[in-house]
Amino acid sequence: MPPSTDLLQGTLDLLILKTLALEPAHGWGIAQRIQQVSNHILQIGQGSLYPALHRLEYKGWIQAEWGASENNRRARFYSLTRAGKKQLSTELANWDRLTGAIDLVLERV
Repeated sequence: MPPSTDLLQGTLDLLILKTLALEPAHGWGIAQRIQQVSNHILQIGQGSLYPALHRLEYKGWIQAEWGASENNRRARFYSLTRAGKKQLSTELANWDRLTGAIDLVLERV
């Protein structure tokens, strides 16, 4: 089955917040983690990832600071803010409600 990058509106934000809840990471590291954890089904391109990171930073849910990556290159490392932790909790509750409703429609409960 080919990799899928089609995500429901807002799902990428949730995936980024959840990934950063584990530890701070740079953009490429976030994309790699999502890809690995999803068994390579979800592949997030730069054209989607970086606008989402900027949007989340603008909302105050993540913050960024410059640091050195594993290969000693300069990179922006993103981390979850207190507001971001609260938003992650809200997003997870919304996700549970949405997927529960979809399961009901698909008669999978």
